Amino acid sequence: MALRLQPRRFPFPVSAIDVRADWRQRGFSCHDFADPPGRQWNDFVHATNELVTVLEGRLRLMVAGEILELAPGDEAFIARGELHSVHNIHSGHSRWLFGYD
Repeated sequence: MALRLQPRRFPFPVSAIDVRADWRQRGFSCHDFADPPGRQWNDFVHATNELVTVLEGRLRLMVAGEILELAPGDEAFIARGELHSVHNIHSGHSRWLFGYD
């Protein structure tokens, strides 16, 4: 399994353009998302690998029973077939990127 969390993979302030270019080189798409405080996305499984990076705010990821907290610039890897959830744990909106290979 690849490293699940890479803290500060991208420098702050995080550039969505730089993340998009990096992911494209690695074969991943890149989509922008924003969630209000308390928003939860629960119990997803995908047939592809997924990357998640926070641009602003904080997220909590639950991946196959493991809990990860992401700050701006952190990158998480979610392997295909793993049950996962994403929660906005920031007091304001969180803006984040996700992509699939």
